[in-house]
Amino acid sequence: MIPSWLAIASITFAIAFALNRVSPRGRRWFSRLRRPNWLTFEWAIPLIWIVIFICGTWSAYLVWETAPGSSRTWWLMAFYLLVEVAILAYMPVMCNLRSLRVGTFIGATGFFLGLILGLLVFPVSREAGFLLLPYLIWSPIGTFVTWQTIDLNPGDA
Repeated sequence: MIPSWLAIASITFAIAFALNRVSPRGRRWFSRLRRPNWLTFEWAIPLIWIVIFICGTWSAYLVWETAPGSSRTWWLMAFYLLVEVAILAYMPVMCNLRSLRVGTFIGATGFFLGLILGLLVFPVSREAGFLLLPYLIWSPIGTFVTWQTIDLNPGDA
């Protein structure tokens, strides 16, 4: 039997691989956007997301291990999946529609879904809840960057 940590990590990776699709036209659009001058850490954003996904996967594993296979645990796994899909929708939907407003909306929606997940997870496992904090801290920052980028690129709002 596959260990639960491996199953959860594999599902997380497979969904990320399947949903992270941006068209060449969307990539060009995103690349040409002007960004806020204070955004000096853009090089670190991929590393930040790697940490967030590792923490989220670990969080899901800890929740699963509290009551493997229970209906409550399955519902929480579905909520983890919903949050992951919201996170992964940001780039492809924003870039393919070429709309920073859509990106801001998706980023904010992902944050609130993550917050709800955190509130549901914390009573089940405090450690799992704390592992969601990197996303809950980063998500508003990323959403704010997108919102600020609207002012620099009014034609791409």
